[in-house]
Amino acid sequence: MDLVIGPLDLAAHVDEALAVQAIAFGLGPDEVAVRRQIVQRHMQYRGARALGATSRGQLIGFVYGMPNSRTHWWSTVVEPYLRAGGNDFWLDDSFVITELHVHPDHQNRGIGRRLITTITDSAAEPRSILSAIDTDSPARGLYHSLGYVDLARQVHFPSAPRPYAVMGAPLPLRRR
Repeated sequence: MDLVIGPLDLAAHVDEALAVQAIAFGLGPDEVAVRRQIVQRHMQYRGARALGATSRGQLIGFVYGMPNSRTHWWSTVVEPYLRAGGNDFWLDDSFVITELHVHPDHQNRGIGRRLITTITDSAAEPRSILSAIDTDSPARGLYHSLGYVDLARQVHFPSAPRPYAVMGAPLPLRRR
């Protein structure tokens, strides 16, 4: 496969990226419309950046993130869960992985691993945090293999039907 991983102007390619996310995450049109607004807002935050994985000129995966701020909506939701376990310090001086998705036809080929390690390699922060659906899944297996540990489980986001786990890892991420 002629895989290329590099910077992605996510604001300009939001529809392509959300098409990958919709297939990978099972999103309907209404949820995609909401996420389009969220992505466009996020990409205006200081330090936000994105990478894309392309094959034959087609976007097949992407990751984006930013330096975390306790004022961001995500942080305000997860902070009480992290505080309950004595882990709220992870919200400070961390790079948050906001989204990571690979088209199902291209999963289990190391693309997600390459995306997340490449974006965190350039982070100035000493650690990374993220949230993932709180179930035994290939995504959580990937995060664990990179050194992420569970900081809080059964985190409930408003309007999300399933609970999430908040995970954190020191940077640089573990390599296999």
